[in-house]
Amino acid sequence: MAMSKKKKQKHTIEDTPQVDENTLFLRVSEIIEKRKYRAITQVNQETTLMFWEVGQHINSIVLENKRAEYGKNILTTLSAKLMAKYGKNFTERNLYRMSLFAERIPDIEILPALSAKLSWSHIIELLHH
Repeated sequence: MAMSKKKKQKHTIEDTPQVDENTLFLRVSEIIEKRKYRAITQVNQETTLMFWEVGQHINSIVLENKRAEYGKNILTTLSAKLMAKYGKNFTERNLYRMSLFAERIPDIEILPALSAKLSWSHIIELLHH
């Protein structure tokens, strides 16, 4: 029995369909931008929810002790420890804002919708009006 040998075909650049590099670049750029935007939005939402939860917890501790001076002292101490561990988002001033945020928006059910539309900096602006 004789085996037939298949001829190997050589593929050349001319055989490859042409790709519109500009269209490819634009489409890949769209994908990247869309996903980056969605990632930033998710991070923004989670950060806002975290800040509300921190404020809610601080409020529950301070209200339980019913002393304004205790609340002021605890924010100073807590802020120093949190900033050492997590950075500048946890200044005493920002902890106060978190507390105010949780006090003014007590309904956790509306937070996902609110945090999807507003960044923390927008919420801060609203808190001071």
